[in-house]
Amino acid sequence: MPVSQAGDGINALLAHKSAEQSSYLLPVGTTLTSGRSSEMGFCNLLVSLLLSMCGHALSTSAWSVNNFLMTGPKAYLTYAGNVQVGARKGIEECKHQFAWDRWNCPESALQLSTNSGARDATREAAFVNAISAAGVMHALTKNCSMGELSHCGCDDSNVGKMGGRGWMWGGCSDNVDFGEKISKQFVDALENGQDARAAVNLHNNEAGRLAVRTTMKRACKCHGVSGSCSMQTCWMQLADFRDVGNYLKVKHDQAQMLEMDKRRVRAGNNADNRGALADAFSSIAPTDLIYLEDSPDYCARNLSLGLHGTEGRECLQNGDSHSQWERRSCRRLCHECGLRVVERRVETSSSCNCKFHWCCTVSCDTCTQVVTKYYCARRNKGRRAKNGTRRRHRTRKH
Repeated sequence: MPVSQAGDGINALLAHKSAEQSSYLLPVGTTLTSGRSSEMGFCNLLVSLLLSMCGHALSTSAWSVNNFLMTGPKAYLTYAGNVQVGARKGIEECKHQFAWDRWNCPESALQLSTNSGARDATREAAFVNAISAAGVMHALTKNCSMGELSHCGCDDSNVGKMGGRGWMWGGCSDNVDFGEKISKQFVDALENGQDARAAVNLHNNEAGRLAVRTTMKRACKCHGVSGSCSMQTCWMQLADFRDVGNYLKVKHDQAQMLEMDKRRVRAGNNADNRGALADAFSSIAPTDLIYLEDSPDYCARNLSLGLHGTEGRECLQNGDSHSQWERRSCRRLCHECGLRVVERRVETSSSCNCKFHWCCTVSCDTCTQVVTKYYCARRNKGRRAKNGTRRRHRTRKH
């Protein structure tokens, strides 16, 4: 979608979202049994993940998993197992991408807050929305192509067509249309507002799904006499989810703050609000992540926001296997947050000297070694952070 159409697109998302939510029905005979309890638990985590928006959420008193499943999209009941896999993917990828950042995708970001109030709309919240929507879409698409879902299979819409010189479409292309459609149904259903926050969250959900499409790769198989590869059969396949996470982390670092005409928003007029939204979105590309608020100070402990600060966090020093971003984590997490780095010798255990015995077991010894680890600790009184009191968001450099 061209950038110039972004404003119209966000209005369409807000206007038609509720109609789309009712389009999926349970297959005849589908029932919800007690065997779904573990899947429900993880669905609750997905609900928490998307509703909490990094620590701020709606009151839990009016919500339960059962209420959401019964009032939300029926696709939750049919695809609960895939939602579980997709939610886990998103959570694990979030923790991986932010492992050495001041905000490290803490558990508080994945839980429903017990406090009522507005949800955050920070750049971190934008990433949570995007990676969650992407994770669910990725899991649904992959399982669809593997034949694990009924009424769903490979995308064969282009099979037999020439794709270019020396190759044609064939094989089993991953069915991203299916994954996108189902993901959109229940992830976007968590947004029931008509305000700027809802519009931003819906946009970031869509950006996450577009990331899955953007990172797809073309795979080919050669045909021809004696391996001459005179003709190739090609299909589109999902990238590894780590590639999707890397892509969205860059988008997080480049996220744009949505600038809105506050006078029009304050007017309280629905038409004015929609007009202000359309104007604000007119310069935003569909693949960009956007946010409304600056991030809080993640260096400092603030339990009311679910933030534990960086004191006590592990950091990495020099190492050939570490990226530049990881090697600078002690400076970023400790020094720039007014903390010092302390060195600790830690004993670790791991399997070693593993042997295969016919047939068919593997036995291993347990080896221990002492390794050096580094942690952030409080400075002596009177010392300040190297960069003063202002702590800014930094873009990752690999």
